[in-house]
Amino acid sequence: MAAYGRVLWENPRLMDPNRKRAVRLTVALTAALVLATALIYVSFSAGRDEFTATQLLNRAKPGGQYILAGTVVDGSVVHVNSSTMTFKVIDPHSPVTVAVRYSGLVPDPFAPGRAVMVTVNDSGGSFVGQQNSLTTKCPSKYQTAVGASD
Repeated sequence: MAAYGRVLWENPRLMDPNRKRAVRLTVALTAALVLATALIYVSFSAGRDEFTATQLLNRAKPGGQYILAGTVVDGSVVHVNSSTMTFKVIDPHSPVTVAVRYSGLVPDPFAPGRAVMVTVNDSGGSFVGQQNSLTTKCPSKYQTAVGASD
């Protein structure tokens, strides 16, 4: 034991194994804490708010990019050409609508009366949907179907 102590003091590069384990544990836990903090920060800061038609009309600034959520108005879908269409999205809480010009892939369930989300750019009062950003929301299986009787 005395020989070990003498070797430790004579050669400063050697470290007590218990101390070495403690240092490694401290470094590993610190790294894990830093990574967890970064993950939480990125998770919460990456989310973007959805806007209804009313909110979008009140808050949008030219050149801004927003996520519009609402329901496609019946009779508002017009196919301009093979890759472009226009449609209106209505606010679920008021009769306010927003017209959207959209180019890109259209999901199969897209239809009038369906809840949708689309990323739009404000082009000075008109809203242009970002290509391939249109998604439909699935209706809840717990909602009563329209026209269903009790």
